[in-house]
Amino acid sequence: MNNIALNLAKIHKQLPPTTQLLAVSKGQPITAIRQAIAAGQHAFGENYLQEAIPKIIALKQEDIEWHFIGAIQANKTRLIAEYFTWVHSVDRFSIAKRLNDQRPTTLLPLNICIQVNLDEENSKGGIKLSELSALALAIADLPHLQLRGLMAIPAPQTEFELQRASFHRLSVAFKNLQQQGFKIDTLSMGMSDDFMAAIAEGATIVRLGAAIFGQRNSFLV
Repeated sequence: MNNIALNLAKIHKQLPPTTQLLAVSKGQPITAIRQAIAAGQHAFGENYLQEAIPKIIALKQEDIEWHFIGAIQANKTRLIAEYFTWVHSVDRFSIAKRLNDQRPTTLLPLNICIQVNLDEENSKGGIKLSELSALALAIADLPHLQLRGLMAIPAPQTEFELQRASFHRLSVAFKNLQQQGFKIDTLSMGMSDDFMAAIAEGATIVRLGAAIFGQRNSFLV
């Protein structure tokens, strides 16, 4: 087996059945994605629309679920709504509304995670925890979107317990929304350096790039 297949096999041994692996393929060539597909990987995450669209078109015959996980500019929503099955990075109603209005009616509703900025870092997208319920309520009323859950990228921590403490806050917010009646099922949290802590706090999707593909390359088709 190649390194990608070996890496995937190693990761899957660490994942419980309740956690899905999202392979973050930004910066990776189509050849690397094909290797991951051959090893059984089904879901792929992309951050940059201009990089993602050629990959999606080139691999349209493959059984792939594409997730958009990057920052969303208003002028990019139409293509995101047309080409992706999931969006993990919605953090304001104006973007959600555009995605809803631009989702082709021939497709199933677009699966949405609200991005939460747990540590209120200026360098990251996401809403404050205090704003979460209001945005969830607004998104739930949009007919072409399906609110599935929450996503976060906490401030980096090297100690397992500190990593877990950050993810715990998102897990609590997730359960609070469920208690309010939102029918959500997805906690998208955990990356290559902290996914075990995320799993310990109930992650249903972990987003791994380097752990699968190695360090990112400049994008080459």
